[in-house]
Amino acid sequence: MNIPSTLKSVARTALLGSLAIAALGTVAAFAQEAAPAAPAAPAAPAFTVDKGDTTWMMISTILVLLMTIPGLALFYGGLVRAKNMLSVLMQVFTITSVVMIVWVFYGYSLAFTPGNAFVGGLSKMFLAGVDVTTVSETFTKGVAIPELVFVIFQMSFACITPALIVGAFAERVKFSAVILFTILWVTFVYFPIAHMVWFWGGPSAYSDPSGLIFSFGAIDFAGGTVVHINAGIAGLVGALMIGKRIGYNKDVMAPHSMTLTMVGASLLWVGWFGFNAGSNLEANAYAVLAMVNTFVATAAAAVTWIVLETLLRGKASMLGAVSGAVTGLVAVTPAAGFGGPMGVIVLGIVASCVCYFFVSVVKNKFGYDDSLDVFGIHCVGGIIGALGTGILVNPALGGAGIVDYSTADFAAGYAGTATQLWSQFKGVLVTVLWSGIGSAILYKIVDMIVGLRPTADAEREGLDLTAHGEAAYHP
Repeated sequence: MNIPSTLKSVARTALLGSLAIAALGTVAAFAQEAAPAAPAAPAAPAFTVDKGDTTWMMISTILVLLMTIPGLALFYGGLVRAKNMLSVLMQVFTITSVVMIVWVFYGYSLAFTPGNAFVGGLSKMFLAGVDVTTVSETFTKGVAIPELVFVIFQMSFACITPALIVGAFAERVKFSAVILFTILWVTFVYFPIAHMVWFWGGPSAYSDPSGLIFSFGAIDFAGGTVVHINAGIAGLVGALMIGKRIGYNKDVMAPHSMTLTMVGASLLWVGWFGFNAGSNLEANAYAVLAMVNTFVATAAAAVTWIVLETLLRGKASMLGAVSGAVTGLVAVTPAAGFGGPMGVIVLGIVASCVCYFFVSVVKNKFGYDDSLDVFGIHCVGGIIGALGTGILVNPALGGAGIVDYSTADFAAGYAGTATQLWSQFKGVLVTVLWSGIGSAILYKIVDMIVGLRPTADAEREGLDLTAHGEAAYHP
């Protein structure tokens, strides 16, 4: 029986996805063996659930989805050539859909249940024990939101992170390879990093075991390490391992629609309020602080990029303006609820200058083909934001301070610049190493199974037609 190659590829990808899920048995065993015997659990405290907090978290979740589809999809789609427009849209759309299923199957459990310092267990696999009666505590003792809201809010983060990666090797990767890599990457890279950075007992059980990076004392309000550094370094590794686009630095590879890119960037900015302000988990003054910071840091970074282009190139471009805006959004993400407005404006300016240098100088100097500057903006901007957060959280600089949950009044303090910067640096280092090494291994596995790159003829013709059999535009 002659089975079409496309069906073979899809079937093979689905089978391998199932194998990836099966591989979690090993991860779970490791988690359970490494975890110390848990003491008898104390009686669960009574939690207050506020309808306003719940509503805000539902809206924030929808806003983060808006960032991804259509925001990120259109932002990336406009930046590639017309012959590859649909391929990028399909990659982002399908990644989002696949990760949603993986998340509720086992991702939430691996990220947000007790296990060890590196990864959680499988006690909530298939959302076992999660229903309309269970809650998740916020950052205020005794205040909670429905656990299902927390599940889907964190799910939206898990969806956008691997979608960010595809911009690094856009226009030269197989669709089947993208989906298989996504399943493996969220399983062995994203979920452990999310656990390391964000898992802890909550205000009512602050002394419980936490994730490795959280235990360092590192702070990350909305995902500078978990999302941006994580995706950015994975993107760079992918760009290097897959290789340059055919005709790179020879053919014209200008964005085919800056109009769509501007629309996508604007949707990203709007959706980012859910990303940053939603990470407060409550509709209170700290959520407003995160919202204000998301406005002003982004604006400062966009204006800075525009000024840099005007001074250095003589003309300010739309591409530069949106690149600056995204840089500001990335940099302020870990600092959103920790820094003060004046501090994050400085952060946006610094991040814009450094990322501009990486995008316009470093990339050309080393010759790597990071198609849509995922490394230059997300990884570099995320590192600047993560380290800058350690400085700007200082109340003396207008920051909110770091809450000490071991004190009776949960007073906010600051351990000192050197101490906090060292904690932030360790968190960045672990993220870069875990994601960089893990991603390299996973790319190699995917390449051995389905191949990473399409044929040269398929790449020249464009992935819209060769991978999906349709075109974004018709004459």
